[in-house]
Amino acid sequence: MKFNKTQLKLYAITDRSWLKGHTLAEQVEQAILGGVTMVQFREKKLSYEEMLPLAKSVQAVCKQYGVPFLVNDYVELAKELDADGVHVGQSDLAVRQARAILGQDKIIGATAKTVEQAKEAVLQGADYLGSGAVFGSATKTDAKPMKRELLQEICHSVSIPVVAIGGITADNMEGLAGCEIAGVAVISGIFSAPDIKQTAEDFRKKLVAI
Repeated sequence: MKFNKTQLKLYAITDRSWLKGHTLAEQVEQAILGGVTMVQFREKKLSYEEMLPLAKSVQAVCKQYGVPFLVNDYVELAKELDADGVHVGQSDLAVRQARAILGQDKIIGATAKTVEQAKEAVLQGADYLGSGAVFGSATKTDAKPMKRELLQEICHSVSIPVVAIGGITADNMEGLAGCEIAGVAVISGIFSAPDIKQTAEDFRKKLVAI
């Protein structure tokens, strides 16, 4: 799938904590119907064998709607699934290594919490950056909030798109206006909502102002 930064506008990251009687694939479908433009499969508490069928079910939904499907951290899983790409953190496989495994046509995102990390990710061939936690994080309780000024500095220091992540909700994301981000990455802000589709729609409406 050819990468376009508009695909980063509303970037949903999965978390099975809020299934509430639904399957993960069903929740992802509701998110996409509400306007999600990219999906990252992120399930750190499962074994590889447990992740594989779950990831396949989410990937099938993404393919149905033409939405890019990425895998968090697990480059080998992304390769086995022929996923659209992978997102790697600072403690994971380097961008350069992920690119060597997956090839030039895959989307590779990287976490960058400093300008130095951002520039290094670009040098290694990342397609986009994820930066935060802009409002803290309900998923990573040890995540330190990133100052708005640093987020802006990261955006200005690189030529690739930057996605803000961390504690973002439809109510607080207007605070990111003017930061020159390409989009927002959301976990609990979408998947913990009683009505996932409606919440995603709310995000898309408010993203117009960012």
